[in-house]
Amino acid sequence: MDLTEVTKLYDLSGKTVVITGGAGVLGGEMACALVGCNANVVILDRDTRLAEQVVHRIKGMEGVKGEAIIVYGDVLKRDSLIQADEEIQRELGGIYAVINGAGGNRAEATTGADLSFFDLPDEALRFVFDLNILGTIMPSQIFGKRMAQQNEGIILNVSSMSAFAPLTRIPAYSAAKAGVSNFTQWLAVHMAQEYSPNIRVNAIAPGFFLTQQNRFLLTDQESGELTDRGRTIIDHTPMDRFGNPEDLLGAVFWLLSPLSSFVTGVVLPIDGGFNAFSGV
Repeated sequence: MDLTEVTKLYDLSGKTVVITGGAGVLGGEMACALVGCNANVVILDRDTRLAEQVVHRIKGMEGVKGEAIIVYGDVLKRDSLIQADEEIQRELGGIYAVINGAGGNRAEATTGADLSFFDLPDEALRFVFDLNILGTIMPSQIFGKRMAQQNEGIILNVSSMSAFAPLTRIPAYSAAKAGVSNFTQWLAVHMAQEYSPNIRVNAIAPGFFLTQQNRFLLTDQESGELTDRGRTIIDHTPMDRFGNPEDLLGAVFWLLSPLSSFVTGVVLPIDGGFNAFSGV
C-alpha cells in the first residue's frame, strides 16, 4: 500500500465524531486530536462549562479544518440523548463514529479504612454501575440506530484494565467495566449480523492515567509523591509510569480509520504492559 494513501486514511475531513464525556481529561484530549485530523467533533457532556474549556483549547489550534461543537447530553437520560441526536443531525448531518467516554467511579462506592464492602451504599453502587454500563448502552442505542439506517459507522467504547482483572477497593466500577467489555463484543456481533458488516464496535482499555478523578488516590495531595496504591501500580507497570492522555490517540485513530476495517469486537489494552505482567 502506498504510504501516501495510508496517511489519507487518517484524514477525517467532513466526518462527525461524537464523544460522550467529551469534556473530561481523556475525552478532551481525543476531541482536540480528532479536530486536528479535520473531523467535526461533538463534545457531548452534561457539564457544558467544562466543555467550553475544551472548545477554547481547540480554537487555539492552527491549521485545522475541523470544528467542535458542544451539545448537552446526559448519558443516563434517554430523552436527553434523543434531543442531542436531533441537534447533531441538524447541525452536522450523519454520524461517522461515537466514542463512549462517559464513565467513572465514586468515593462512596470505594472500600477503605472507614468504609467496608458490607457498608457500601446502594445509591453509590447503582450510580457507578449505571454510569458505566447504561451510560455506554444507551448512547449506543440512540446513535447506533442512526448507523443502522446509514449501514455504516463506528462505536468505540472505553473499558478499563479493571475489566480484565478486578482491582481492589472498587467493586462496582470493576464489575461495570467488565460489563462494558462484554457488551462491546455482543454489540459488535449484533450490528454486523443484523444490520451491516460496515458497522464496527470496539473498545479501548486504558491502564492507569492520572485524571482529576483518581489523582489523589494515586499521588499525595500535599507532596505529590506516590501513595502506596500508586507505588504498587507503578511497580506492576513494566513501562514504569502512568499513562498520558495522548498515549490513547494512536489506538483511537487506528480504530476509527479504515485501516482497522476488519477489526470488530476487540478490547485493546493501553496500559504500559500492566496486563502482561504477572508480578514476578
